[in-house]
Amino acid sequence: TRQSQEQFLLLAKAARGAALASLIHQVLEAPGIYVFGELLDMPAVRELADSEFSPVFRLLTIFAYGTYADYLAEAANLPPLTEAQKNKLRHLSVVTLAAKIKVVALFFLEFPFHWDYLMLVTIMFPQCIPYSVLLEQLQLKNVRQLEDLVIEAVYADVLRGSLDQRNQRLEVDYSIGRDIRREELSTITRTLQEWCQGCEVVLSGIEEQVSRANQHKEQQLALKQQIESEVANLKKTIKVTTAAAAAATSQDPEQHLTELREPAPGTNQRQASKKTSKAKGLRGSAKIWSKSN
Repeated sequence: TRQSQEQFLLLAKAARGAALASLIHQVLEAPGIYVFGELLDMPAVRELADSEFSPVFRLLTIFAYGTYADYLAEAANLPPLTEAQKNKLRHLSVVTLAAKIKVVALFFLEFPFHWDYLMLVTIMFPQCIPYSVLLEQLQLKNVRQLEDLVIEAVYADVLRGSLDQRNQRLEVDYSIGRDIRREELSTITRTLQEWCQGCEVVLSGIEEQVSRANQHKEQQLALKQQIESEVANLKKTIKVTTAAAAAATSQDPEQHLTELREPAPGTNQRQASKKTSKAKGLRGSAKIWSKSN
């Protein structure tokens, strides 16, 4: 934790020689401490590089910047590690592997994709590390040890992800940042500049889409106003035409429209009289027939 790290930094200011070397071993074994840049920048610690405790200083730099494979390559000249120190260095090695795979994915996608798509792809897809790579780099004997180590790293909040046992790989969604060498600052600066350029491209594309959407909206509003205007003019034309036709017959326009919709009154009366006469004729013929009988 940050509090325990600050306590070690305070102790390191007053320590020298063997006491400082012993303190560094305690820092490398302490749980929750995965960043060592502040300790490396202390003048007393840097003095160890040219002293009899130079192997301890070199071990500290490996924990800050290197991996477990780097330690194994120089193990003959370095102090032995405790089990807790081995696991911590392996955790940091997984973080480094995840970062390297992410960088490879970025450079692979940069060629066929534009920067705006590039950023979206890197956000959507996690970094996948095959079990075979992890077993080789961490020098573990079997998958059970590997999965236990990853679970321990997740509980230590070193990384977040999932174990894909079916495809035999670790999917890393998040990992902590490691210490940065001074010579790497120029590379980081260049990467951030490229990222800013990518953001500008994305922003430009968004602004263009917004502009197109606004133009489409204005066109639709103009079309709506045109249709409403034509409908209003059509209503006025119909009303004027109806009024002119009513004036020609000296009638009220509304009454004229009513007469056009309803049949004339005499029509119903004529139809009723015809039905009555037919009924009388039928009854008369019936009387004649009965008399003849």
